[in-house]
Amino acid sequence: MCPLPLAAAAVAAPRAPLRLLNRGLAAAMSTAGPLKSVDYEVFGRVQGVCFRMYTEDEARKIGVVGWVKNTSKGTVTGQVQGPEDKVNSMKSWLSKVGSPSSRIDRTNFSNEKTISKLEYSNFSIRY
Repeated sequence: MCPLPLAAAAVAAPRAPLRLLNRGLAAAMSTAGPLKSVDYEVFGRVQGVCFRMYTEDEARKIGVVGWVKNTSKGTVTGQVQGPEDKVNSMKSWLSKVGSPSSRIDRTNFSNEKTISKLEYSNFSIRY
């Protein structure tokens, strides 16, 4: 079992209010200048080390939307959307930090583009 990140531990039970908060955040971000979208795949020791949970927590802290999921080949993949500076912060985290027990060998980013509106209202773990 993974220890909860500090922010997640404080709000582990009441997730519905967070979703409402994130919808407001997503609406606010759509007017905050140019929005970016980028796909990513993280290679290394990134499964079985709470990588998805920490990614979700970090994305919510930074203020980006999108998703994350494990792949059948042992990597973690997903998409991040938001203001360019926040997307760049998340890209850095995905490349260099990760969860405490993870080891990131490399992170590939693809399909980076400017978008006119966000396609997601929050950041979620997909299964």
